[in-house]
Amino acid sequence: MQLLIVHDDAEVGEQLAGMVADYTEHAADLVENDAAAQQWAQKHARCDLLLVQLDGNTVDGLALGGALSEIFPGLQVLFLPGYPASEQRLEIGRTKVFPEPIDGERLLEAIKTAASAERGAPDLFHVLDVLQMCCLSKRSGAVQIVKGAQTGIVYLRDGKIVHAEGAVTRGTEALLEIAGWGDVEFAYDSSVRAAETISTPWDEALVEAVVRHQKGKAGAGDAPSFEPHPPEPAVPPKKRGFFAALRRN
Repeated sequence: MQLLIVHDDAEVGEQLAGMVADYTEHAADLVENDAAAQQWAQKHARCDLLLVQLDGNTVDGLALGGALSEIFPGLQVLFLPGYPASEQRLEIGRTKVFPEPIDGERLLEAIKTAASAERGAPDLFHVLDVLQMCCLSKRSGAVQIVKGAQTGIVYLRDGKIVHAEGAVTRGTEALLEIAGWGDVEFAYDSSVRAAETISTPWDEALVEAVVRHQKGKAGAGDAPSFEPHPPEPAVPPKKRGFFAALRRN
């Protein structure tokens, strides 16, 4: 499998590349910005996995992921946001989003999962992973969510969910519906705006959706793949990079 790592912090990027070299048999190249990634793509016929910083001075992970997916069909993407992991309100079982401190073992597991995907398979994210990432990174715009034949749109303003549209539902009901779709494909457009119909804080709305859909599955013996948890107390900032031990089994 061919990986491309994009991160504007050379130390973090080198640690990522070293992790891939030490713990996998995959080839990995490292570049430091979107322009270099585009140049890399012009010179390579294949890229299977993009491991990309979500937001940086010269990196926009969402835009780059969309652009490279047009060049490399079936590209899988993992995001590295800059917000701390302690800010997350929902823990996703098979996450594709790795805030700091980066959990190296879970990242290696996600790389392994990407390597096992069939060539050309869709790049699927858990819908709650996408929405939480966009909210915590203070994004504005619209996130289009696709689940098979179902399509929905969630609108954001400075990290707040302000509106949602399903096939026939609008506002909070649409958000609660979309949030239960599980694994989805998504696209992001920063230029789209909508009038505000949702005032509930994004984390409360998503936790409500989790509870609703877990109750719906309670009789089916379906174990939830995500768990709500309260925010942790603030901790002093740490040096960026890997802080979880990488262990061989």
